[in-house]
Amino acid sequence: MRLLIAEDDRALRDTLVRGLREEAYAVDGVSDGDAAFLRAVSEPYDAIVLDVLLPRRDGRSVCRALRDRGVLTPVLLLTALDGPEDTISGFDAGADDYLAKPFAFGVLLARLRALLRRRGELLPVTIVVADLIVDTRRRRVHRGDRVVPLTAREYSFLAYLARHSGRVVGREELAAHVWDDAHEPTANLIDVYVSRIRRKIDGDAKHPLLHTRRGQGVILTDREEDVP
Repeated sequence: MRLLIAEDDRALRDTLVRGLREEAYAVDGVSDGDAAFLRAVSEPYDAIVLDVLLPRRDGRSVCRALRDRGVLTPVLLLTALDGPEDTISGFDAGADDYLAKPFAFGVLLARLRALLRRRGELLPVTIVVADLIVDTRRRRVHRGDRVVPLTAREYSFLAYLARHSGRVVGREELAAHVWDDAHEPTANLIDVYVSRIRRKIDGDAKHPLLHTRRGQGVILTDREEDVP
């Protein structure tokens, strides 16, 4: 899943971006409200975190402008202004949640998971495709009784495919949701990941699950009619 973090405090922004990437999210970070608005209307983010006191355009104004443009991406506002009137103005601007500074990183994670769950975008705790089991809470994958060792990026890649199992996922879609701007992949790199993950989950399996459709993308499926 891809997140946008808009925070003018560079140390805090870098900490959030790094921590969320370690949690297997793709994350872009910006430092002002204008940049946040331009990113939010042009990129397919799953959730947006906005500091209220952003330069150029404050977070509430960004949120209001996004809603006026029809952008319904969940928005979490961060602020040191936590009075009742500040909270009400944030919700009135279209925010979905409000988090007062300072906060624990674990609380931010929990709030983001709740936003995504309410939107219906959060992965279920367990995704099953034939004998492939993706445990999204522990970020573990099993094929039958075998643990599949995956890097953080490989896990994000496979989890996205599992979430959309039975559907061909194009390379551009994978690039947009699994990578962020700091790690934008080439087509060859995506093919490398497909090859790595196929070796790890399918290996010598009698019924492979990960398939490539030339010119279209990648599909994770156990249905023979979906196999190219």
